[in-house]
Amino acid sequence: MTIRLSGIFCLLVFFAQASPHQAGPRLLESDIHQPKYWILLQDKDKTATVALSPTAIAQRKIQKLPLDDTDRPVSVAYLNELKQVGVQPICQSRWLNAVSVRLTPEQYTKVVNMPFVKAVQAIDPAIVITSIALPANPHMAPVMSQIQAPDFMKAGLTGRFVNIGVIDAGFFGADSANALKHVFARDGVKRVRDYVNEKKTHSDLFRTLESNADFHGTEVLAAIAGNDPSENIQFGLATDATFYLARSDQGNREYRGEEDNWVAAMEWMDSLGVRLINTSLGYAKGMSNPKDNYEPGQMDGHTSLISQAAQIAADKKGILIIVSAGNEGEDRSWRVISTPADAQGVLAIGATNARLWNRIGYSSIGPESLPYLKPNVACFSLYGTSLSAPVITGFAACIMQANPKLTNKEVMAIIEKSAHLYPYGNNYVGYGVPQASRALALLRNQELPAAPRVIQATGKTWTLSVDTNELAVSVFHKKDATHVLQQEAAKVANGKLVLRRATDEKQTTVDLKKEVIEIIWE
Repeated sequence: MTIRLSGIFCLLVFFAQASPHQAGPRLLESDIHQPKYWILLQDKDKTATVALSPTAIAQRKIQKLPLDDTDRPVSVAYLNELKQVGVQPICQSRWLNAVSVRLTPEQYTKVVNMPFVKAVQAIDPAIVITSIALPANPHMAPVMSQIQAPDFMKAGLTGRFVNIGVIDAGFFGADSANALKHVFARDGVKRVRDYVNEKKTHSDLFRTLESNADFHGTEVLAAIAGNDPSENIQFGLATDATFYLARSDQGNREYRGEEDNWVAAMEWMDSLGVRLINTSLGYAKGMSNPKDNYEPGQMDGHTSLISQAAQIAADKKGILIIVSAGNEGEDRSWRVISTPADAQGVLAIGATNARLWNRIGYSSIGPESLPYLKPNVACFSLYGTSLSAPVITGFAACIMQANPKLTNKEVMAIIEKSAHLYPYGNNYVGYGVPQASRALALLRNQELPAAPRVIQATGKTWTLSVDTNELAVSVFHKKDATHVLQQEAAKVANGKLVLRRATDEKQTTVDLKKEVIEIIWE
């Protein structure tokens, strides 16, 4: 799949001169072309000490999440037996009880027959950076207005005291970007780690430029916390948050990303007690061996190991993972969200247009086979769901600052309930656009300003009176409660909206932004 960088960093987050380092040591050609696998192990050493910092252990106690086997490291004895047959582990996952390795056909045969090996599974090397190309002179202000950013600012919510992890493809120039100077001036980036090249130092991460993909994490960080006083533009909500950064993808190779690096980065952040993580990366298709490609039907929340790891993080580690839904909405061979956005426990973010707040064409849709709603919510982005997800990460940080005792699932519920279509979500935009005013009301246990209207309709057309000054409103024609047949920009004339029932349409959502009307066809 073609991967395109949005370019918002170059156009919006103007940075000072930063001398790029030459690329680090390369893997040998023979190593690069050996297939990569997860080796899933049978059990663990019950006497091993949990691999968590005191801060992480304290966070678990606060959230009443018990320590368990997934917090213990993989068995040292098993690692030694693998090394004895010439297999060198690359990454270790305590959550999956697995190690990633490169195997020759001969090694593969040996490993699958080892008594402590549960299974061997191919690793998807095709990471998708969920940004798209930008036109000239973009402007990010609409999304801040759309989510009611001023309401959080008036409440003094800026993500202060909240730790945010960002797992991405690279952070070139982040420390010299105008929009991020305030973060680095207060030492707001506490730890960084490069899983592509572990030998690189803290500062090397910001000087590594092997491809345009190394700007991507800088763009994402700006969308979470960016503020450029010289231009009087605020790009993100969490301007006072603390950050932990991980580079999981090497953009100059044909094999663009490695899910074992992603899992390793997640577990590292968990060990430090980070509870909020943004990842604007996704996995769909493009395996080196076509037989190992994912299929759209496998975006089910449990087939991919990366989704399994994300669900463990949500259920057992108390981490809120915010993931871009993907940009495959116009790809007829795919269309649906990528993994790990398919995991039930993550908050998957789609993208809307600026005016009608319905799905923008490229934004991936939720598979109809899922028993839960995906994407969860959405917000405006012209430039890919890469830049809608970090906006909602900043939104989450403000909620966590307001009430640090909330669990990840409670924060997720507030974000969903704060969205403007709630409770009538759909698989195009989820519950819609989160609204800061509604989130603040939920935090204060206040009633929400407007309750949705439900109307029983008959026949093939229905005329609806609507209170709006808009010339057109968004209408979702659905075959059931959540699955969209088509979305429409419906014209409003003299306060009236004429709805025409489509074939197989059972329900219709009329989006007035300040009010949602649900039509149930009899």
